[in-house]
Amino acid sequence: TNSPIEKVDSSGDEDSSSGSDDDDVKKVAPSPLKKLKAATKGGSSSSSEESDDDEVEKIVPAPLKKSKHDESSDDDDDSSGASGMEESKETPGFTDENADWLKPKQNKKMKLMSSDEEGDEDDEFDAADSDDEEMLEVERQSRLVDAEMELEREEAESELRRTIAQETAVFHLPTMEELAEDEDRVVPPSELRARIDDVLEVLASFKSRREPGRSRSEYVERLGQDMAELFGYLQELVDYFMSMFGPNECLEFLEASERTRPLVVRVNTLKARRKDLAAALMKRGVRLDPLAPWSKVGLKIHESTVPVGATPEYLAGHYMLQSAASMCPVMALGVKPGDRVLDMSAAPGGKTSYISQLMRNKGVVIANDLKPERQKATVANLHRLGVRNAVTCCYDGRKIGLQMRNSFDRILLDAPCSGLGVISRDPSVKVQRTMPDVRRCAHLQKELLVAAIDALNHKSKKGGGYMVYSTCSVAVAENEEVVNYLLSKRDVKLVDTGLDFGKPGLTRFEHKRFHPSVALTRRFYPHVHNMDGFYVAKILKLSDNRKEEDKKEEAAAEKSSNEVETDDATKSAAAGSNDKKVDAEGGSQRQDAKTKKGKKKRGKPPVENGDVDRTTARKSKKMSYAPRATQQAAQNVPKKKKKTNAKVTKPRRMKITGM
Repeated sequence: TNSPIEKVDSSGDEDSSSGSDDDDVKKVAPSPLKKLKAATKGGSSSSSEESDDDEVEKIVPAPLKKSKHDESSDDDDDSSGASGMEESKETPGFTDENADWLKPKQNKKMKLMSSDEEGDEDDEFDAADSDDEEMLEVERQSRLVDAEMELEREEAESELRRTIAQETAVFHLPTMEELAEDEDRVVPPSELRARIDDVLEVLASFKSRREPGRSRSEYVERLGQDMAELFGYLQELVDYFMSMFGPNECLEFLEASERTRPLVVRVNTLKARRKDLAAALMKRGVRLDPLAPWSKVGLKIHESTVPVGATPEYLAGHYMLQSAASMCPVMALGVKPGDRVLDMSAAPGGKTSYISQLMRNKGVVIANDLKPERQKATVANLHRLGVRNAVTCCYDGRKIGLQMRNSFDRILLDAPCSGLGVISRDPSVKVQRTMPDVRRCAHLQKELLVAAIDALNHKSKKGGGYMVYSTCSVAVAENEEVVNYLLSKRDVKLVDTGLDFGKPGLTRFEHKRFHPSVALTRRFYPHVHNMDGFYVAKILKLSDNRKEEDKKEEAAAEKSSNEVETDDATKSAAAGSNDKKVDAEGGSQRQDAKTKKGKKKRGKPPVENGDVDRTTARKSKKMSYAPRATQQAAQNVPKKKKKTNAKVTKPRRMKITGM
């Protein structure tokens, strides 16, 4: 039998075990617990339990509700609660009535579960890290390569699906009815650009992308209309560009013509060196670079804090504002010191000053231009740049060949043109130039080119006989057609320009075919070379001989001019004979009047109407020697009035004398 002291000890042990359970609950889940105070009497065990319960109440004041997914844990708790009830029955002074609600809250339990899961994940990561540490470097690299290849494969599949969807999609070309509905609506530029891109994609794969029943010409026509509306060109100009370049390149050309070209200056080596000028401009806040390997005097300006055309260096003549494309004709001409050079269209003097710069102010440069008001700028630039071997004049370039035949060693003809290559500098060309204007410019250029060849001396002892023809246009009618015309009229040939860049000239355009040597000429485009559109051709004169067709035309012209001269001479001779006849008739009439007076005074009988005085008849015979044709022509010529002296017929003024 156990004594009461042993029972108390056992109850104390049970109380301590229950206290340890409470401590475990605190550590695992710090959830609030609530305990009803039991009225027990005396004993150290009851006081320790009350102190523990007070600590639990301070830590967690609120109970937790029961969750549905924790039924299994509830069952375990119920069983533990039942065992606790049995123990409480055995142990006096302890009740376990709180066992049914001593459950942790759901959010607390979820945190515990998430912490457990995170711990598992951490364990997995730790295991993976340990695996990585155990792997070799080659294995790690191979895994990275496999991951990259997998990513590339996914991207390729997505791109392939997108490409298939785009290429198999059929673009709907707007019909005439749909376009008629949109006439009153302002089409935004974004919509026009999207339609242009769609049409270009259809033209790239026309068989698979075209709409049934639509021809290629309809797509091209729609594309030209959209381009003309988007960029603001005349429709005929866009059609001409498309016939030259094609749809895609035409779009690139139009876009490049909208952008401004880089600002370029040419160093005047008569007064400065390029590195010295670059250093001076950089000190003034100008950011610049050398133009290109092919130019030793060009500087390309990216940014400037001061006006480039108003710096002290500019006013002192150290440089000249000149585009990169306009330097190419002078470089192709290849002038030498001491040459006799003609610049047929010199204003405003950029190319003329460059020629004098290359000649080192030795020799003679004739700067000609048709309009005197344009030569004012030429003279000002020549003075500012220090040019001393230039002479300015104002002649019609079409007549220089007759006035100065075989007079020059080298000639530069920068012919007036339509300006289709410098649209970025002059946007008015978009709406002001038409194809008839281009043809008129081409006719003038042919006349100027033939006159320049006639003024060129092919027997020059200085190795001359060269000329350069250039335009700031990309039109074939103003470039290849003009040069091909010259080859058929004069004994000349095309030679290499000496320019390493640029595209060769066209030998065929639409139904036209040109001489194969036209490929030696050079073309410059805004979308290819980032320069103004330009054309340069170098020509060598072989002799003064002319082609048979030209000879026939000249012979016909001379014959017609001779006929005109003979007609004029005949008319003038007839007019002179008529004047003499009139004077003779007037003299005979005066003589008759005198004889009649004399006879009347002497008392002689008057002369009858049928009789004629012999002296009068003799004089009239001598004076009327003109042929019948001239007499008939003279009858139609009106009689000239006799000149009178104005001073004699003018009445004299009365002198007014003072009273």
